[in-house]
Amino acid sequence: MTPTVAPISLFHAVIPAGGIGARLWPLSRAEAPKFLHDLAGTGSSLLRATWDRLAPLTGDGRIMVVTGRAHRSAVEAQLPELADNNLVLETEPRDSSAAVGLAAAILEKREPGVVIGSFAADHVIRGTRFFEMAVREAVLAAQSGSIVTIGIRPTEPAIGFGYIKATQAAGIVGAPTALTVDEFVEKPTQAVAEKYLASGDYLWNAGMFIAQARVILDVLAETQPQMYAGLMELAEAWDTPKRALVVDRVWPGLTKIALDYSVAEPAAAHGNMVVIPGEFDWDDVGDFASIAKLHSNGHKTDLAILGESARVLSDSANGIVVADSGRTIALVGVKDIVVVDTPDALLVTTIAHAQRVKNVVDALRLAGRDDVL
Repeated sequence: MTPTVAPISLFHAVIPAGGIGARLWPLSRAEAPKFLHDLAGTGSSLLRATWDRLAPLTGDGRIMVVTGRAHRSAVEAQLPELADNNLVLETEPRDSSAAVGLAAAILEKREPGVVIGSFAADHVIRGTRFFEMAVREAVLAAQSGSIVTIGIRPTEPAIGFGYIKATQAAGIVGAPTALTVDEFVEKPTQAVAEKYLASGDYLWNAGMFIAQARVILDVLAETQPQMYAGLMELAEAWDTPKRALVVDRVWPGLTKIALDYSVAEPAAAHGNMVVIPGEFDWDDVGDFASIAKLHSNGHKTDLAILGESARVLSDSANGIVVADSGRTIALVGVKDIVVVDTPDALLVTTIAHAQRVKNVVDALRLAGRDDVL
Protein backbone atom coordinates (compact mmCIF):
# COMPACT_ATOMS: atom_id res chain seq x y z
CA MET A 1 0.00 0.00 0.00
CA THR A 2 1.46 3.37 -0.98
CA PRO A 3 1.50 5.80 1.98
CA THR A 4 -0.55 8.96 1.51
CA VAL A 5 0.76 10.61 4.66
CA ALA A 6 4.19 10.90 6.23
CA PRO A 7 4.99 8.18 8.79
CA ILE A 8 5.11 9.24 12.44
CA SER A 9 8.62 9.44 13.86
CA LEU A 10 9.52 6.91 16.59
CA PHE A 11 6.13 5.21 16.25
CA HIS A 12 5.66 1.44 16.04
CA ALA A 13 2.23 -0.20 15.82
CA VAL A 14 1.32 -3.48 17.52
CA ILE A 15 -1.56 -5.65 16.34
CA PRO A 16 -2.67 -8.23 18.92
CA ALA A 17 -4.39 -10.92 16.85
CA GLY A 18 -5.82 -13.36 19.35
CA GLY A 19 -9.09 -14.66 20.75
CA ILE A 20 -11.59 -16.91 19.00
CA GLY A 21 -14.49 -14.45 18.88
CA ALA A 22 -16.83 -16.76 20.80
CA ARG A 23 -19.91 -14.63 20.10
CA LEU A 24 -19.35 -15.23 16.37
CA TRP A 25 -19.43 -19.02 16.59
CA PRO A 26 -19.74 -21.12 14.44
CA LEU A 27 -18.23 -18.74 11.86
CA SER A 28 -15.28 -17.87 14.10
CA ARG A 29 -13.35 -20.91 15.36
CA ALA A 30 -10.11 -21.55 17.19
CA GLU A 31 -8.39 -22.41 13.91
CA ALA A 32 -10.03 -19.56 11.96
CA PRO A 33 -10.79 -16.67 14.36
CA LYS A 34 -12.77 -13.65 13.30
CA PHE A 35 -9.77 -11.45 12.43
CA LEU A 36 -9.02 -13.77 9.49
CA HIS A 37 -12.50 -13.25 7.99
CA ASP A 38 -13.91 -10.50 5.78
CA LEU A 39 -16.81 -9.52 8.02
CA ALA A 40 -17.23 -6.00 6.64
CA GLY A 41 -17.71 -7.08 3.03
CA THR A 42 -14.74 -5.04 1.79
CA GLY A 43 -12.82 -7.86 0.17
CA SER A 44 -10.19 -7.76 2.92
CA SER A 45 -10.02 -9.63 6.20
CA LEU A 46 -10.25 -7.58 9.39
CA LEU A 47 -6.54 -8.22 9.97
CA ARG A 48 -5.59 -7.03 6.48
CA ALA A 49 -7.73 -3.92 6.85
CA THR A 50 -6.07 -3.13 10.20
CA TRP A 51 -2.64 -3.40 8.60
CA ASP A 52 -3.64 -1.15 5.70
CA ARG A 53 -4.89 1.55 8.10
CA LEU A 54 -1.67 1.54 10.09
CA ALA A 55 0.99 1.15 7.40
CA PRO A 56 0.88 4.81 6.21
CA LEU A 57 1.32 5.97 9.82
CA THR A 58 4.21 3.70 10.72
CA GLY A 59 6.21 3.33 7.52
CA ASP A 60 7.90 0.15 6.35
CA GLY A 61 8.81 -2.55 8.83
CA ARG A 62 7.23 -0.89 11.86
CA ILE A 63 4.16 -3.03 12.51
CA MET A 64 4.41 -5.97 14.90
CA VAL A 65 1.76 -8.70 14.99
CA VAL A 66 1.27 -10.86 18.09
CA THR A 67 -0.68 -14.04 17.37
CA GLY A 68 -0.87 -17.74 18.18
CA ARG A 69 1.48 -20.28 16.65
CA ALA A 70 -1.52 -22.02 15.05
CA HIS A 71 -2.28 -18.88 13.02
CA ARG A 72 1.21 -18.25 11.70
CA SER A 73 0.60 -19.54 8.16
CA ALA A 74 -2.70 -17.66 7.74
CA VAL A 75 -1.27 -14.40 9.10
CA GLU A 76 1.81 -14.60 6.88
CA ALA A 77 -0.38 -15.35 3.85
CA GLN A 78 -2.58 -12.32 4.51
CA LEU A 79 0.35 -10.03 5.42
CA PRO A 80 3.25 -10.84 3.07
CA GLU A 81 4.89 -7.51 4.02
CA LEU A 82 5.21 -8.58 7.67
CA ALA A 83 8.88 -8.93 8.59
CA ASP A 84 9.81 -12.16 10.35
CA ASN A 85 11.32 -10.30 13.31
CA ASN A 86 8.01 -8.45 13.76
CA LEU A 87 5.92 -11.62 14.07
CA VAL A 88 5.55 -12.61 17.72
CA LEU A 89 4.07 -16.09 18.23
CA GLU A 90 2.32 -17.07 21.45
CA THR A 91 2.50 -20.70 22.55
CA GLU A 92 -0.92 -20.24 24.18
CA PRO A 93 -3.28 -17.29 24.80
CA ARG A 94 -2.32 -15.17 27.84
CA ASP A 95 -4.57 -12.11 27.18
CA SER A 96 -3.62 -8.60 26.12
CA SER A 97 -1.32 -7.60 28.99
CA ALA A 98 1.16 -10.33 28.08
CA ALA A 99 0.77 -9.80 24.33
CA VAL A 100 1.18 -6.03 24.33
CA GLY A 101 3.63 -6.10 27.23
CA LEU A 102 5.95 -8.48 25.37
CA ALA A 103 5.77 -6.33 22.23
CA ALA A 104 6.59 -3.26 24.32
CA ALA A 105 9.56 -5.00 25.95
CA ILE A 106 10.98 -6.25 22.63
CA LEU A 107 10.56 -2.91 20.89
CA GLU A 108 11.97 -0.90 23.80
CA LYS A 109 15.07 -3.10 23.78
CA ARG A 110 15.47 -2.65 20.03
CA GLU A 111 14.68 1.07 19.97
CA PRO A 112 14.79 2.85 23.35
CA GLY A 113 12.22 5.63 23.58
CA VAL A 114 9.85 4.13 21.01
CA VAL A 115 6.14 5.02 21.18
CA ILE A 116 3.88 2.05 20.53
CA GLY A 117 0.22 1.88 19.65
CA SER A 118 -1.87 -1.25 20.22
CA PHE A 119 -4.73 -1.75 17.74
CA ALA A 120 -6.87 -4.89 17.77
CA ALA A 121 -6.89 -7.00 14.62
CA ASP A 122 -10.65 -7.49 14.57
CA HIS A 123 -12.20 -4.01 14.52
CA VAL A 124 -13.97 -2.23 11.66
CA ILE A 125 -13.14 1.46 11.13
CA ARG A 126 -14.59 3.80 8.55
CA GLY A 127 -13.21 7.31 8.14
CA THR A 128 -9.49 6.72 7.68
CA ARG A 129 -8.56 10.41 7.64
CA PHE A 130 -10.11 10.99 11.05
CA PHE A 131 -8.47 7.82 12.36
CA GLU A 132 -5.08 9.09 11.21
CA MET A 133 -5.69 12.46 12.87
CA ALA A 134 -6.59 10.78 16.17
CA VAL A 135 -3.52 8.52 16.12
CA ARG A 136 -1.18 11.44 15.37
CA GLU A 137 -2.60 13.44 18.24
CA ALA A 138 -2.41 10.39 20.51
CA VAL A 139 1.30 9.91 19.72
CA LEU A 140 2.01 13.57 20.54
CA ALA A 141 0.15 13.17 23.83
CA ALA A 142 2.07 9.97 24.59
CA GLN A 143 5.38 11.77 24.17
CA SER A 144 4.46 13.78 27.29
CA GLY A 145 4.61 10.57 29.31
CA SER A 146 0.87 9.91 29.40
CA ILE A 147 -0.80 6.66 28.45
CA VAL A 148 -3.33 7.49 25.77
CA THR A 149 -6.44 5.77 24.47
CA ILE A 150 -8.72 6.70 21.60
CA GLY A 151 -12.38 6.77 22.61
CA ILE A 152 -15.30 6.77 20.21
CA ARG A 153 -18.14 9.25 20.53
CA PRO A 154 -21.22 7.08 21.15
CA THR A 155 -23.99 7.27 18.57
CA GLU A 156 -26.42 5.07 20.50
CA PRO A 157 -26.83 3.68 24.04
CA ALA A 158 -24.86 0.51 23.24
CA ILE A 159 -24.61 -2.11 25.98
CA GLY A 160 -21.96 -4.24 24.26
CA PHE A 161 -19.09 -1.81 24.82
CA GLY A 162 -17.20 -0.52 27.84
CA TYR A 163 -17.22 3.24 28.40
CA ILE A 164 -14.69 5.92 29.35
CA LYS A 165 -15.73 8.88 31.48
CA ALA A 166 -13.73 12.00 30.60
CA THR A 167 -14.80 15.55 31.45
CA GLN A 168 -11.71 17.78 31.74
CA ALA A 169 -9.19 18.96 29.13
CA ALA A 170 -5.78 17.39 29.70
CA GLY A 171 -3.88 20.54 28.67
CA ILE A 172 -1.20 18.71 26.68
CA VAL A 173 0.68 20.81 24.13
CA GLY A 174 0.07 19.44 20.63
CA ALA A 175 -2.98 17.44 21.73
CA PRO A 176 -5.80 19.99 21.94
CA THR A 177 -8.66 17.46 22.12
CA ALA A 178 -7.08 15.26 24.81
CA LEU A 179 -9.19 14.74 27.91
CA THR A 180 -8.12 13.35 31.27
CA VAL A 181 -9.72 9.97 31.91
CA ASP A 182 -11.84 10.02 35.06
CA GLU A 183 -12.65 6.31 35.01
CA PHE A 184 -13.26 3.24 32.89
CA VAL A 185 -16.74 1.74 33.14
CA GLU A 186 -17.77 -1.83 32.35
CA LYS A 187 -20.57 -2.66 29.91
CA PRO A 188 -23.70 -0.96 31.29
CA THR A 189 -27.36 -1.85 31.38
CA GLN A 190 -29.62 -0.26 28.78
CA ALA A 191 -30.90 2.36 31.23
CA VAL A 192 -27.39 3.32 32.34
CA ALA A 193 -26.14 3.45 28.74
CA GLU A 194 -28.93 5.89 27.91
CA LYS A 195 -27.80 8.13 30.78
CA TYR A 196 -24.21 7.98 29.56
CA LEU A 197 -25.25 9.00 26.06
CA ALA A 198 -27.41 11.88 27.32
CA SER A 199 -24.67 13.25 29.60
CA GLY A 200 -22.08 13.65 26.84
CA ASP A 201 -19.35 12.76 29.35
CA TYR A 202 -18.68 9.24 28.10
CA LEU A 203 -16.92 7.65 25.14
CA TRP A 204 -16.89 4.06 23.96
CA ASN A 205 -13.74 2.20 24.98
CA ALA A 206 -12.27 0.97 21.70
CA GLY A 207 -9.27 -0.73 23.32
CA MET A 208 -6.65 1.32 21.47
CA PHE A 209 -3.66 2.24 23.64
CA ILE A 210 -0.74 4.49 22.67
CA ALA A 211 2.23 5.18 24.95
CA GLN A 212 5.96 5.13 25.26
CA ALA A 213 6.85 1.45 25.57
CA ARG A 214 8.84 2.23 28.72
CA VAL A 215 5.79 3.84 30.38
CA ILE A 216 3.64 0.75 29.79
CA LEU A 217 6.39 -1.45 31.21
CA ASP A 218 6.78 0.79 34.26
CA VAL A 219 3.07 0.42 35.08
CA LEU A 220 3.28 -3.36 34.63
CA ALA A 221 6.30 -3.42 36.93
CA GLU A 222 4.12 -1.85 39.63
CA THR A 223 0.83 -3.72 39.07
CA GLN A 224 2.11 -7.09 37.78
CA PRO A 225 5.71 -7.47 39.01
CA GLN A 226 5.97 -11.19 38.24
CA MET A 227 4.67 -10.65 34.71
CA TYR A 228 7.06 -7.74 34.25
CA ALA A 229 10.02 -9.90 35.27
CA GLY A 230 8.94 -12.58 32.81
CA LEU A 231 8.51 -10.10 29.99
CA MET A 232 11.95 -8.65 30.60
CA GLU A 233 13.47 -12.13 30.50
CA LEU A 234 11.63 -12.88 27.25
CA ALA A 235 12.72 -9.61 25.63
CA GLU A 236 16.34 -10.20 26.64
CA ALA A 237 16.33 -13.57 24.85
CA TRP A 238 14.02 -12.67 21.97
CA ASP A 239 16.55 -11.77 19.29
CA THR A 240 18.96 -14.53 20.34
CA PRO A 241 19.16 -18.31 19.83
CA LYS A 242 17.78 -18.75 23.38
CA ARG A 243 14.32 -17.48 22.42
CA ALA A 244 12.49 -20.82 22.01
CA LEU A 245 13.71 -22.27 25.31
CA VAL A 246 12.88 -19.11 27.26
CA VAL A 247 9.42 -18.77 25.64
CA ASP A 248 8.48 -22.36 26.44
CA ARG A 249 9.57 -21.90 30.04
CA VAL A 250 8.30 -18.39 30.80
CA TRP A 251 5.25 -17.69 28.63
CA PRO A 252 2.82 -20.29 30.10
CA GLY A 253 3.35 -18.88 33.60
CA LEU A 254 2.37 -15.30 32.75
CA THR A 255 -0.85 -14.06 34.36
CA LYS A 256 -3.89 -13.84 32.09
CA ILE A 257 -5.19 -10.30 32.47
CA ALA A 258 -6.44 -7.63 30.07
CA LEU A 259 -4.37 -4.49 29.52
CA ASP A 260 -7.39 -2.46 30.63
CA TYR A 261 -6.99 -3.83 34.17
CA SER A 262 -3.21 -4.07 34.44
CA VAL A 263 -2.31 -0.73 32.83
CA ALA A 264 -5.20 1.52 31.78
CA GLU A 265 -7.25 1.56 34.99
CA PRO A 266 -4.23 1.97 37.32
CA ALA A 267 -2.90 4.78 35.10
CA ALA A 268 -6.30 6.49 35.23
CA ALA A 269 -6.35 6.17 39.03
CA HIS A 270 -3.00 8.01 39.14
CA GLY A 271 -4.15 10.74 36.72
CA ASN A 272 -1.85 9.63 33.91
CA MET A 273 -4.43 8.37 31.42
CA VAL A 274 -5.84 10.59 28.68
CA VAL A 275 -8.28 9.96 25.86
CA ILE A 276 -8.49 11.40 22.35
CA PRO A 277 -12.10 11.49 21.10
CA GLY A 278 -12.21 9.72 17.74
CA GLU A 279 -14.52 11.19 15.12
CA PHE A 280 -14.61 8.06 12.93
CA ASP A 281 -17.06 5.16 12.67
CA TRP A 282 -15.92 2.17 14.72
CA ASP A 283 -17.25 -1.24 15.67
CA ASP A 284 -15.60 -4.23 17.30
CA VAL A 285 -17.98 -6.60 15.44
CA GLY A 286 -18.33 -8.52 18.67
CA ASP A 287 -21.47 -10.39 17.69
CA PHE A 288 -23.79 -11.08 14.76
CA ALA A 289 -25.93 -8.06 15.61
CA SER A 290 -22.87 -5.89 14.89
CA ILE A 291 -22.30 -7.60 11.55
CA ALA A 292 -25.96 -7.21 10.60
CA LYS A 293 -25.74 -3.48 11.35
CA LEU A 294 -22.59 -3.14 9.23
CA HIS A 295 -24.37 -4.64 6.22
CA SER A 296 -27.82 -3.11 6.64
CA ASN A 297 -26.90 0.33 5.23
CA GLY A 298 -29.04 1.85 7.93
CA HIS A 299 -32.17 -0.06 6.88
CA LYS A 300 -33.31 -2.39 9.65
CA THR A 301 -35.66 -4.13 7.23
CA ASP A 302 -32.75 -5.49 5.17
CA LEU A 303 -31.51 -9.07 5.20
CA ALA A 304 -27.71 -9.17 5.21
CA ILE A 305 -26.30 -12.22 3.42
CA LEU A 306 -22.64 -13.26 3.76
CA GLY A 307 -20.92 -16.15 2.05
CA GLU A 308 -19.57 -16.57 -1.46
CA SER A 309 -21.82 -19.56 -2.19
CA ALA A 310 -24.83 -18.45 -0.14
CA ARG A 311 -28.17 -19.68 -1.50
CA VAL A 312 -30.87 -17.80 0.38
CA LEU A 313 -34.56 -17.30 -0.39
CA SER A 314 -36.33 -14.65 1.65
CA ASP A 315 -39.97 -13.61 2.00
CA SER A 316 -40.73 -10.83 4.51
CA ALA A 317 -37.60 -11.59 6.56
CA ASN A 318 -34.80 -9.46 7.94
CA GLY A 319 -31.63 -9.98 9.95
CA ILE A 320 -28.47 -11.75 8.83
CA VAL A 321 -27.56 -15.04 7.18
CA VAL A 322 -24.00 -16.35 7.03
CA ALA A 323 -23.94 -19.39 4.72
CA ASP A 324 -20.95 -21.63 4.14
CA SER A 325 -22.50 -25.08 3.65
CA GLY A 326 -23.92 -24.92 0.12
CA ARG A 327 -27.42 -25.65 1.41
CA THR A 328 -30.40 -23.60 0.30
CA ILE A 329 -31.82 -21.56 3.18
CA ALA A 330 -35.40 -20.28 3.03
CA LEU A 331 -36.67 -17.63 5.46
CA VAL A 332 -40.35 -16.75 5.60
CA GLY A 333 -41.87 -14.11 7.85
CA VAL A 334 -39.08 -13.98 10.45
CA LYS A 335 -37.76 -10.77 11.94
CA ASP A 336 -34.28 -9.96 13.27
CA ILE A 337 -33.17 -13.52 12.53
CA VAL A 338 -29.58 -14.75 12.75
CA VAL A 339 -28.72 -17.90 10.80
CA VAL A 340 -25.14 -19.15 10.57
CA ASP A 341 -24.87 -22.33 8.51
CA THR A 342 -21.52 -24.12 8.31
CA PRO A 343 -20.75 -27.69 7.21
CA ASP A 344 -20.64 -29.03 10.78
CA ALA A 345 -22.70 -26.60 12.86
CA LEU A 346 -25.87 -24.51 12.55
CA LEU A 347 -26.73 -21.50 14.70
CA VAL A 348 -30.20 -19.95 14.78
CA THR A 349 -30.90 -17.04 17.10
CA THR A 350 -32.09 -13.44 16.96
CA ILE A 351 -30.25 -10.14 16.89
CA ALA A 352 -31.54 -9.36 20.38
CA HIS A 353 -29.89 -12.50 21.75
CA ALA A 354 -26.66 -12.34 19.72
CA GLN A 355 -24.52 -11.67 22.80
CA ARG A 356 -25.63 -15.00 24.30
CA VAL A 357 -23.93 -17.08 21.60
CA LYS A 358 -20.87 -17.18 23.85
CA ASN A 359 -22.91 -19.31 26.27
CA VAL A 360 -23.22 -21.95 23.55
CA VAL A 361 -19.45 -22.00 23.12
CA ASP A 362 -18.97 -22.34 26.88
CA ALA A 363 -21.43 -25.25 26.96
CA LEU A 364 -19.73 -27.01 24.05
CA ARG A 365 -16.36 -26.61 25.73
CA LEU A 366 -17.68 -28.11 28.97
CA ALA A 367 -19.12 -30.99 26.97
CA GLY A 368 -15.73 -31.66 25.39
CA ARG A 369 -16.94 -30.79 21.89
CA ASP A 370 -13.65 -29.27 20.79
CA ASP A 371 -14.30 -30.72 17.33
CA VAL A 372 -16.73 -27.86 16.59
CA LEU A 373 -14.83 -25.13 18.40
